[in-house]
Amino acid sequence: MTDGAEFPDVQKRELLSRLAEGHAARMVVLTPNQRLAHELAREFHEAQSAKGLIAWETPDVMPFRAFVERLYEDALYSDAAPRLPLLLTSVQEWELWQTAIRASEWGGMLLSLPSTAEDCRRAWELAHEWDIAGALGTLPGNEDARAFAEWAKSYARRCDKDGNVDSSRLPDVVAPLLGEAALAKPELLIAYGYDIVPPQVRNFFDACQRHGIAVHRCAAQPREGRVCRLAFASAREELEAVAHWARARLEAGAKRVGVVVPELGQRRKEVARVFARVMDPGHNLPGSGQTAPPFNISLGAPLADYALARTALGVLELATGEMPFEQASRLIRSPFVGGAAAEFSVRSLLDVMLRRKAPALVTLGKLVALIDGAPALRRQLETLFALARECAGGERSPHDWGRHFSAFLEAAGFPGERSLDSGEFQTLAKFNEALAGLAKLERVAPRMSCTRALARLRHICAATLFQPETPDAPIQVLGVLESAGLEFDALWVSGLSDEAWPLPTRLNPFIPPAVQRRAGIPEASAQATLARGRRITDGWFAAANEVVVSHPLMEKDRSLLASPLISSIPPGTPETAVHARYRDLIFAARRIETLADGRALALPTKNPRGGTRILSDQAACPFRAFARHRLGAEGLEEPAAGPDARVRGQLLHTLMKELWGELKGSDGLREDCGPAIERAADAAVAAAKLEQPFAALERKRLAKLAREWLEVERARHAFEVVATEEKRKLTVAGLELNGRIDRMDRLASGGHVLIDYKTGRPTPNDWLGERPEDPQLPLYALNAKEDIAVVAFAKLKTGAMRYMGFSEGKEVIPGVKSAVDWDALIASWRKELESLGSGFAAGDARVDPKNVLKTCRYCDLQPLCRVYERVNALGDDQEDGDG
Repeated sequence: MTDGAEFPDVQKRELLSRLAEGHAARMVVLTPNQRLAHELAREFHEAQSAKGLIAWETPDVMPFRAFVERLYEDALYSDAAPRLPLLLTSVQEWELWQTAIRASEWGGMLLSLPSTAEDCRRAWELAHEWDIAGALGTLPGNEDARAFAEWAKSYARRCDKDGNVDSSRLPDVVAPLLGEAALAKPELLIAYGYDIVPPQVRNFFDACQRHGIAVHRCAAQPREGRVCRLAFASAREELEAVAHWARARLEAGAKRVGVVVPELGQRRKEVARVFARVMDPGHNLPGSGQTAPPFNISLGAPLADYALARTALGVLELATGEMPFEQASRLIRSPFVGGAAAEFSVRSLLDVMLRRKAPALVTLGKLVALIDGAPALRRQLETLFALARECAGGERSPHDWGRHFSAFLEAAGFPGERSLDSGEFQTLAKFNEALAGLAKLERVAPRMSCTRALARLRHICAATLFQPETPDAPIQVLGVLESAGLEFDALWVSGLSDEAWPLPTRLNPFIPPAVQRRAGIPEASAQATLARGRRITDGWFAAANEVVVSHPLMEKDRSLLASPLISSIPPGTPETAVHARYRDLIFAARRIETLADGRALALPTKNPRGGTRILSDQAACPFRAFARHRLGAEGLEEPAAGPDARVRGQLLHTLMKELWGELKGSDGLREDCGPAIERAADAAVAAAKLEQPFAALERKRLAKLAREWLEVERARHAFEVVATEEKRKLTVAGLELNGRIDRMDRLASGGHVLIDYKTGRPTPNDWLGERPEDPQLPLYALNAKEDIAVVAFAKLKTGAMRYMGFSEGKEVIPGVKSAVDWDALIASWRKELESLGSGFAAGDARVDPKNVLKTCRYCDLQPLCRVYERVNALGDDQEDGDG
């Protein structure tokens, strides 16, 4: 490993002075990354503005890779152009790696060819950056290393054959051209902020010196600030403290505040949420302005994660195949599909309707056929459907697919009628760049199918990290390595636990470990990683007048310690102003009015809609019954793949109704029941209007279930089925409810049996005690004109079929227990059901789940009742509200 120590040093003050001379200085400043170049240029602009200047030349500051590409482009317009290879884009490189891998003996063994190709690109770049490409395949390694060596040879041969070069090898191609007079070369190169100078960069600098270009080094001016170490109970508490501290420093007059967050990519959304809440507590309130936040998170998100790009990809996927309904639902409601502004409410209602009718996977044709009440959306999708049919089938060039995809989006009215804001406009421009990147694949993949072209576009969007440009923010939130070389007025480095810092050793799996360690790659050995960690840590200590380093003490159930690189710093407590949330401020003011929100107006009718489910919901939670049966609230359905639980229940009830309608009772079991079973299964499937292949599968399943259930029925004493699916009027606490009895039998020994079909795990014990669950059968028993002797569940579950319930006498039905006191049981049911009915009628709407976690876990009304604010029914690791 080399650090370029022999290059002459230039002080930061002198560098800024030379930059002020403009192009007359014939100087270029090179940085390891774009952020450092941006920060140096910003600092220069501020210095010029502080001098009272209103105009000056833009400084020539750029990342090393950008400078190499600029020289290459100059060479393309020189006499050297005929002998120059053509530069591949990153997507073209990725496509060639896939081609090389697919043609090898390992091509058919890989689970994900695209991700393997991306890993190969990174390994290839690392090999050339550290000048170890020649060692690939020369030393023994594992199977991954051997495979990569073969792929690399195939990839390099294809590039050389076609006259191409990738960005990893471009510095080696450009270095010999530095003697060309046509190249606009500077007289001086300043390498700014380089912690390590990799061999490839060092070799390029050496070539610059051989051709008369002086190379100097420069680094940030060290500061002698105070350093404080803090510890927090959790990473979340630490992040909250960091945000409050950053706001306090900003209010105290700091111009530049730095915050370093390890694993920023994984925590980006959390960081954005916490900082937005602390910097502007009312940012998510209705009517709040859309002012730019005072912080910037350095790491962008994949382009595919942005709503506009996600909509575009969704339109293309729908036009070319099928997609899960949830994705189609987002398209229907997207503001970036034509006519969205005028049909906003209509499309929301359409989405609710489609959730009841659409299958789990939808095609464009199916969706068009289901749309009702949104004419603009239907016209857009019909136009898209017609265009997609014209382009269906066959292979085309990537350039042609790019044009077709643009036409598909235009047919769908993308990106909508309303004016895009700045972020959306930039996202649209970036997506158009992605389409252009797809078209450029024609150079390395002349023809491909529509599916493959869309997969390539989807990869481009997923691999493109993007962040819309915003005004420069005073608070910069950075990842660990991005912060190296930057200067601040105040800096907080968080997350420095013994497990997180220094960074763990990360060997590239495609390059033999011995080769990586010999080259001195920092991530390849514990020693090199520790040395780099120390240099970066020392850089943090000298980067600001005030530096805070911190770490969490716990991660879930694991204890953490401070990193050994900061453990020697004495602990302390910084002066941080804590800005409470609005809800905390309101509570602290103690101007509180207490309202009883568990009581609604009395029910104005004796005939509420909802049937016996009203009592079930009232028993589970009074608020659930109030919300469902008086407010009409219900959760959105989610289309299932195949028949869902509701349809399966209908199939079962229809099967039993048809079967007993023919068998009539125990006498019918003496004959061959096979034909009756088949007819009942056919009728059930026909009534449900199932499509193939589900119809055939369900018919077979129902017939098997019926045969197994009839064996349970044959073990009973003689009976006659006197009612199936019979509607009845039921009364309780003055309410008149509609009910439907699954089945009623008349026993030869006297009395009647009430039967309720169940496929889950029913238990008659749910009928006992206060607020009985599943109270339909007890209610039927109380309202029956017949003499009820048995109330039972019929558990129709393959392998566990049985009757279970309570009876007045002993051994009436196998599996049904004799009640200790039948009259007392009936009386207890009457008391509890009257209580439930009168509570609902009186307006009892308390949020009072009977079995808190169990009751609330699968309830679809959680966003309405917000029970999780009182009892965390969703788990301890869930985020709380934004306040």
